[in-house]
Amino acid sequence: MLLDTPSLYFRAFHGVPESIKAPDGSPVNAVRGLIDMIATLVRQHAPDQLAATMDADWRPAFRVAAIPTYKAHRVAHGNTEVVPEALVPQIAVIQEVLDALGIARLESPGYEADDVIGTLTAQAGGAVDIVTGDRDLFQLVDDSRPVRVLYTARGIRNLQIADEAFVTAKYGIPGRSYADFATLRGDPSDGLPGVSGVGEKTAAALITRFGSLTGLLDALDAGETDGFPAGSRTRLAAARDYLRVAPAVVEVAKDAPLPDADLTLPSKPRDAEALVALADRWGIDGPLNRLLDALAK
Repeated sequence: MLLDTPSLYFRAFHGVPESIKAPDGSPVNAVRGLIDMIATLVRQHAPDQLAATMDADWRPAFRVAAIPTYKAHRVAHGNTEVVPEALVPQIAVIQEVLDALGIARLESPGYEADDVIGTLTAQAGGAVDIVTGDRDLFQLVDDSRPVRVLYTARGIRNLQIADEAFVTAKYGIPGRSYADFATLRGDPSDGLPGVSGVGEKTAAALITRFGSLTGLLDALDAGETDGFPAGSRTRLAAARDYLRVAPAVVEVAKDAPLPDADLTLPSKPRDAEALVALADRWGIDGPLNRLLDALAK
C-alpha cells in the first residue's frame, strides 16, 4: 500500500475541524485526521507493506521547464506552494510521528510524491494499492498485477476502487490510457493547458481510435484524416509543440532515485519513547492508540 501522503493530509486538514488543538493550542487536525486514516486503511486492507510518500519538490524543475504554467497558480512566492497557515507546522509533526511509528516515509529530491509512487509501483513484484485523491495516478492502474487506486474523493471510509474497468467506465478510454487522455484534455488544477478545443469526449474518442498518444501523433504526422473528430485534426496540429513536451509533465516518473527502505508494516513502534513524547506534546493519544491497535493485529 502506497500513501499519497500530501493528498491525505490536505484532505485531513479540510475534513477535521481546526478547533481540534494540541494542549498548547496548536492546530493538530491534519495530524489526527491522517493517523486515523492510516488506522482505517490498515484495518480494512491489511497490507503487508506500507509506504508514506512525500513531496521533496511539489513543482519539479523538469516539469516547469517543459510547461512553465505547471502549478504556477499555486505558487505563493519563489517556489513555495500556497498551503494553509495552520497546516504548515503540522507537516513536520506528521513526519515525526511516521518515523517514530516505523512507517516508511519516502521522498526523492527533485520529484513529487506521485513519482515516488510510480517508482515503487514499478519496482513492486506483486499487487499494489495506491491511496490518493489525485486522478493523475489512475495512469498506474494495471489489472494484470493488479495495481489499483483506492480513490478518496468520497472519503476514506467510502473509497472507490479504481481499476482498468473503473477508468474505462468513467472516461470511455482503455484502462491504462489515463495519462494520454489527460494530456489531450488538460488539467486546470495543475496548470496543464491541454489541446485547445479538445474536451473529455474528443480526447476519449481520439485515444480510443488511435490507442495511444503516440499512435495519434503518428497518424497526424502521416497525414491521415480518418478517425479525427470534426476540427480536431487542425487543433492537434497546432498543438504539436505542446504534445511533444507534455508527456514528461503528465506521466509520473518510474525511475526516481530512492533510498533503500524496509516497507514492512510495523507491528510495534520503532521508537516507543519518542512516540509517547509526541502523543503527550500534541495530545494525539486517541488516534495513535487506534493506529497501534490496528498495526498489532
